[in-house]
Amino acid sequence: MRVLIVTQYFWPEQFRVNDIARALNDKGYEVIVLTGLPNYPGGKIFSGYSFRGPYRENYSGVTVVRVPLIPRGQKKNIFLALNYFSFLLFSSILGPFFIKGRIDKIFVYQPSPVTVAFPAVILKWIKRAPIIFWVTDLWPETLSATGMVKKEWVLWLWSKFVKFLYKNSDRILVTSRGFIEKIVSRGIDKEKVEYWPQWGEDLFTSEAISNEVVGYDQNLIPDGFKIMFAGNIGTSQGFETIVEAAAMLKYYRDIHWVVLGDGLMKEWVEVEILNRGLTENFHLLGRKPLEAMPLYYKNADLLLASLKKDPLFTITVPAKIQSYLPSGKPIIVSMDGEGASLIEQADAGVSCKAGCPQSLAEGVLKIYGLTQGERVILGANGRKYFFNNFDRNKLLMRLEEILNTL
Repeated sequence: MRVLIVTQYFWPEQFRVNDIARALNDKGYEVIVLTGLPNYPGGKIFSGYSFRGPYRENYSGVTVVRVPLIPRGQKKNIFLALNYFSFLLFSSILGPFFIKGRIDKIFVYQPSPVTVAFPAVILKWIKRAPIIFWVTDLWPETLSATGMVKKEWVLWLWSKFVKFLYKNSDRILVTSRGFIEKIVSRGIDKEKVEYWPQWGEDLFTSEAISNEVVGYDQNLIPDGFKIMFAGNIGTSQGFETIVEAAAMLKYYRDIHWVVLGDGLMKEWVEVEILNRGLTENFHLLGRKPLEAMPLYYKNADLLLASLKKDPLFTITVPAKIQSYLPSGKPIIVSMDGEGASLIEQADAGVSCKAGCPQSLAEGVLKIYGLTQGERVILGANGRKYFFNNFDRNKLLMRLEEILNTL
């Protein structure tokens, strides 16, 4: 079976779709990926790539076909919109010429933006192949929640566009059960919508973690009680709340906030660290290789996930939670709804109110005050919950069933 994966983001960018492509290839599928030039999250095209290419590569046996795009830049401005539109345009026009031969199934990986599904619809019509649409981010709700779009008539147009994409998909997979009702409310048949959550890659589940990994630097890790956040530093992650909570606790000299990642709000965070006198307690370590993340988690005392306060985010579960759970470390979440409920059900840590720095600070102090043994128990609870609910092999088996029966 020849499976085409359509995704705006792919290796060397770090997204869950990389693991899916490798896994399907390992299982004997012929996998082709249609993607753009890598530029996430820093906003600049990665070293080794340019508008001259390379436009065709091999990644662990997977054929990677790239199209040009305008890099997203480092702020939410016109360049981000051009980034989204340029991938839609070039992949829709060039994709049918670049993707040769028969395609049996099309798999669409959709974080933001939803526009990634449009070239897949074009290729569906040309190749006569069904689409499996994996929705990890709801549009246009995300546009409203992040403040990117405020005009109601623009949101209405986006809603019509999204409905068109859903209607032209043959199976819609969602990472949160709360997404199902939202999608069905657009007139989509409930029978073709299915909950299919994200998981942590195999490297997060191993109990044996090497102390020598490229990208890991022990000297960057401060001594003391370390709260670690890994991922995008963006508007959706509620960094205002995190920084404010850190300011409340700055006189606890041995409590350190460690951020691994990059994003559009990084400059804002850097300025706030200086203005609030947090240079001794708040550490921005930058983006790290995926392979190094388990070792960083191993050296944390508490793992942090956060979302801003918004109705959309009450039905959103950040992918980082699935990576955190098998680490064996306590987890603290600053969010409402499904993400908070997940941590409570797993008894893996503490959930705090979204957008409430006081709640986050109190939650940190709660874990800070536990004994090492009590923290170990919370971490073990999270690991057990992960294997019971987010096992990679079980989820990939279900994807195979869909591919073979759709």
